[in-house]
Amino acid sequence: MKDILSELEDRRNDARLGGGQKRIDAQHARGKLTARERIDLLLDEGSFEEFDMFVSHRCTDFGMENQKPAGDGVVTGWGTINGRMVYVFSQDFTVLGGSVSATHAQKICKIMDMAMQNGAPVIGINDSGGARIQEGVDALAGYAEIFQRNTMASGVIPQISVIMGPCAGGAVYSPAMTDFIFMVKDTSYMFVTGPDVVKTVTNEVVTAEELGGASTHTKKSSVADGAFENDVEALAEVRRLVDFLPLNNREKPPVRPFFDEPGRLETSLDTLIPDNPNTPYDMKELITKVADEGDFYEIQEDFAKNIITGFIRLEGQTVGVVANQPMVLAGCLDIDSSRKAARFVRFCDCFEIPILTLVDVPGFLPGTSQEYGGVIKHGAKLLFAYGEATVPKVTVITRKAYGGAYDVMASKHLRGDFNYAWPTAEIAVMGAKGATEIIHRADLGDSDKIAKHAQNYEDRFANPFVAAERGFIDEVIMPQSTRRRVSRAFASLRNKSLKNPWKKHDNIPL
Repeated sequence: MKDILSELEDRRNDARLGGGQKRIDAQHARGKLTARERIDLLLDEGSFEEFDMFVSHRCTDFGMENQKPAGDGVVTGWGTINGRMVYVFSQDFTVLGGSVSATHAQKICKIMDMAMQNGAPVIGINDSGGARIQEGVDALAGYAEIFQRNTMASGVIPQISVIMGPCAGGAVYSPAMTDFIFMVKDTSYMFVTGPDVVKTVTNEVVTAEELGGASTHTKKSSVADGAFENDVEALAEVRRLVDFLPLNNREKPPVRPFFDEPGRLETSLDTLIPDNPNTPYDMKELITKVADEGDFYEIQEDFAKNIITGFIRLEGQTVGVVANQPMVLAGCLDIDSSRKAARFVRFCDCFEIPILTLVDVPGFLPGTSQEYGGVIKHGAKLLFAYGEATVPKVTVITRKAYGGAYDVMASKHLRGDFNYAWPTAEIAVMGAKGATEIIHRADLGDSDKIAKHAQNYEDRFANPFVAAERGFIDEVIMPQSTRRRVSRAFASLRNKSLKNPWKKHDNIPL
């Protein structure tokens, strides 16, 4: 019996070594952790339960039968994050470059199936050279099996991808279908075709970092939601994100202890809006002053900075925040910000996370590049996302809410539950100058008359009271009481029940 037990322990030790000490040292030399070290950091200490430690590939071509490492390049299993169950797979670059074989894919699929059955998130740590060339179409079939599960799991359980090394070719499409993608600066990259192929086909000379590094995907392409300095920081931030999310679409997000008075008044907010309507201010100040303990977890911070998305807690409960940022492009909506916000709103609606919308929007960004790029269709995505969302929706208009952008930003007409405005709010079709030049075109030559007309228009419309008279604004509130009013609004909506008409699925304007 002792011999059998010691043999088991020997086999386990071999499996835990992955590709061997030499390759583990090489991984560390690149500033990267091993697959198992990453899992240990991600999960609560001692909570990891591994599956399929001894699985090996079945390929016999190109001499592959002579190298059959246990685990086949991926570590899979489940554990807990702050006591809540998650499933995880972590690709092991020290084993055949983390390449995906048929059995490697089967291990990942098993984990994903179990996550769906048991209603728990899946976290994938990607560090792979791509499909295992020696297996040919079997490896591609394995990828497709993973893609199908990503699709079925979408909106059912949260899916998080952490890119911690190469992720190229077909491999990029699995993370692309997940809810959140995080990357590590300087050691991770994603692209469909690598620099060598790009040079051959288009004659462009580009490095892997420029083509698909963390900076590229967080600032330019919007493929990734965040980039971190190293593996340790990235995994700590994933733990923090999971704490905001429900385990599945049938459960509410976790309620955490809070030590912040829900009725707290913030007198500094009474002077947040500058006297000059064209002077910007930082909307993040309002977000942090409304949130429990000032804690705000921002999503896609480096992309489309004219809109802010992320999570806060109110009375210990998760709330998604979408806010215009007057510091960038005056808070205008454009193609990128519409896509960013629409994706976030749909995620929140999938998982019953209430949405707080903070509005200061002068309209959609004008220009040929926007129109040629399809701003109409992209703007419609955000409109559609808010319109279909059935979760509690609370909106606060702080300053400008002009034109179609007023409608798009969770207005009363898109089934907003509570629509508040500060006294500084201006709700109108457009600014006074533009409106006056259209209405009083005949007086354009007379600057005194135009100025008087503009003043009259401002007095009549540059305030929240016309909308409040019609019930489109539920209440004009004091800025200092925003946290109290918003907290009470969401508290009153905890049992909200709203159903959309039956349909197989909608046809969002993609």
